[in-house]
Amino acid sequence: MSSATPAPTPRVRRLPLTGVLRLGRPSDIWFKPALSAVASVAPPNLTLLALGRLDLAMYTMAGSLCALYAHNKPYAARARALVWVVLGMIAGLAVALVTASLTTNAVVLVTVGAALAAVQKGLCDATRIGPPGNVVLTFISSASLFAPQTIDQVPGHLALAAAAGAWAWLVGMAPALVRPHGPERRATAQALNAAATYAATHGTGDGDARARATAAAAVHAAWHSLLATGTRTPPRRALERLLVRAEVALAAPADADPERLRAWARELRGRGPVPRTDVPAGAVDELLVVDAELAAPARPLWTRLGPLTPLMLRTALGCALAGYVSLALGVGRPYWALVTAASLYQANITLTWGRGVQRVVGNLAGVLVFAAVAPLAHAHPAALVLCCLAFNFGAEALIGRNYWLGSVCVTPMALLITEFARAQQPGELIAERVVDTLVGALVGLVAAAVVTNRRATDRIEEALTAVERARERAARLLAEQAPARGSLESAHRALAAALVELRATVDAASGEWWQRALPQERVVLAEQSGHRTLAATVRRRESHSWPTVDRGTGGKTEGVRG
Repeated sequence: MSSATPAPTPRVRRLPLTGVLRLGRPSDIWFKPALSAVASVAPPNLTLLALGRLDLAMYTMAGSLCALYAHNKPYAARARALVWVVLGMIAGLAVALVTASLTTNAVVLVTVGAALAAVQKGLCDATRIGPPGNVVLTFISSASLFAPQTIDQVPGHLALAAAAGAWAWLVGMAPALVRPHGPERRATAQALNAAATYAATHGTGDGDARARATAAAAVHAAWHSLLATGTRTPPRRALERLLVRAEVALAAPADADPERLRAWARELRGRGPVPRTDVPAGAVDELLVVDAELAAPARPLWTRLGPLTPLMLRTALGCALAGYVSLALGVGRPYWALVTAASLYQANITLTWGRGVQRVVGNLAGVLVFAAVAPLAHAHPAALVLCCLAFNFGAEALIGRNYWLGSVCVTPMALLITEFARAQQPGELIAERVVDTLVGALVGLVAAAVVTNRRATDRIEEALTAVERARERAARLLAEQAPARGSLESAHRALAAALVELRATVDAASGEWWQRALPQERVVLAEQSGHRTLAATVRRRESHSWPTVDRGTGGKTEGVRG
């Protein structure tokens, strides 16, 4: 009889309903994407209204909606990101319009739309462009596939989108004139608040591990935000010093002052100068390694797309099947089912399930809102434009609290956009939207269950290996009497990044539907040893150069403008 240990049986995760529709706190900058959306969409639409050409609004909105992106990025990085978003939007629109001009075969159009949706999903996730992700890109390209088109019209329509995209870029960059370091200040404030939350636990208690992981991720994100700014300006140097204080709180939570950390965070959220901290020259010298990190090459895009292959396959299959089923049911706008399916896919199937529930609830509520406002919108073309602007603002203002709440505004806005070309029967639009929502959600979830992500556990092993290598490097440097200048700080950054990536990988794998048992014990041990080594690197830096820390809440009030 064999004594070999049988392989662990794959487990099936239950899909939750509790909390899926619960409202969260609004984002600190909820009004910025909302106002940007209105400022970007209104001038082109009002111009077309004055010219009597609202039928062209779909093309200008393709460019205008690019203003929704990159609001959490520093302005130097935002400028680059928005250029790529506009180019990506125009590229998807170009493929859709050329395809629409060459064929009216609905099956071919759905197939092209599904392929575009998969590519858009992969690129948005690989580049980590952030909200609203691939959904807006997919909505525009899918709707354009079913817009009657001739090949000679395509250049003019693309020119409209490009002009609106250039205006959206200006709208997105305009706040830099008033608050040039706003995104970095917010990221640093979030890191300080997260460090304060962890410090309040004194490193003990049930919530210790989760609070520590959250704080480490926030500090890492703040450093990433500062790295994206390029030049080390005085406000950025001041923010770096505050992040060093957050790292000290993570290293020695029992000795940290949570209230002082929160006070600094409040000052950063205000309009005053960046508060100064007592960081000595020795610690500042260690921060010079950040400049070297700025010159480090980014990972090639193809290496980031590889792990996303299952997600892209889910998107392609789910969108295609949703569109085909919609066609089989005789629905006139199968792209709605396609977009519904595309909007579902998140990092794992548990999150995808939650998004499906939110999408259905929000869309069903949204068609009721549309039924109520349709008579007003039909009263005059100006009323139609103003209603769309109001829903645009509401969608961006509310979607941060929960996706379903934002969908209550997105749905009537999408329905009204279809009426820019010509008025339509509200009852027909409502019926088709409901059918396409249900079809897209059901078929999309089935595709997510069929296309499993069996490599999720393998990526945990890879992340564990990366953490162990980074920890060993930091430990070797800690053992040296005089490490090379900047080497310990570089090792600290690498280990912090590896730990954040491990936690994100584990969270993603934990929500998969069907998989091998996760190495939870190894993950816990790796995180514990990794965070101990991180703390040791901070203590080493502190013991060599840090003055006595003032635990009072007074401190210095002078600061750096930014």
